[in-house]
Amino acid sequence: MKGLFKKLFGGKTAVTIVSGLPRSGTSMMMKMLEAGGIHPLTDKVRTADDDNPKGYYEFERVKKMDKGDTAWMAEAQGKSVKVISQLLRHLPADYTYKVIFMRRNMAEILASQKKMLVNRGEDPNQASDEEIAGLFEKHLGNVMNWLASQPNVSVLYVHYSDMLTNPEPQVAQINQFLGGNLNTEAMAEVVDPNLYRNRKKSLNKEAT
Repeated sequence: MKGLFKKLFGGKTAVTIVSGLPRSGTSMMMKMLEAGGIHPLTDKVRTADDDNPKGYYEFERVKKMDKGDTAWMAEAQGKSVKVISQLLRHLPADYTYKVIFMRRNMAEILASQKKMLVNRGEDPNQASDEEIAGLFEKHLGNVMNWLASQPNVSVLYVHYSDMLTNPEPQVAQINQFLGGNLNTEAMAEVVDPNLYRNRKKSLNKEAT
């Protein structure tokens, strides 16, 4: 079986993918992996702001995968790259992937998304929370089913609040998932519980 797998995928080095819904902690995870020793594939076009003070860790060409722009994936081998959940289906099938998929309480995602829209001067009430939550939940189910059916994809689900309240066991799990050679102390130091508490207070205040 291993010989067949190697023949099919050419013995290529796995690409570490960080994904999840918007505002689920993907940028934090990218920074943690960088601290742990996995170099991020990023062009730094999108710079840090009030919504993501530690940076977005994005690579613009990822957004063109659905249009066939995947040649850059060769450069991503052995690195980490952030891919929004809507584009996971467009990952080229001739590579292997280790996907860290961030989960977060839906109410927090919706509140954080609204706050970001307000900061950008956009209307945060174009759709109801119930409508958006329903779309997100349906999308999550479809994505998780798809991930589970891919022979070249391994997935680890990490919950944002678990990471911020008790990072050590989450970091240990990530380290094991990615081969056991990461600097776990450096990864745990990236986690900033104060940022979460301050943001949660702000979100709760806006919701009242």
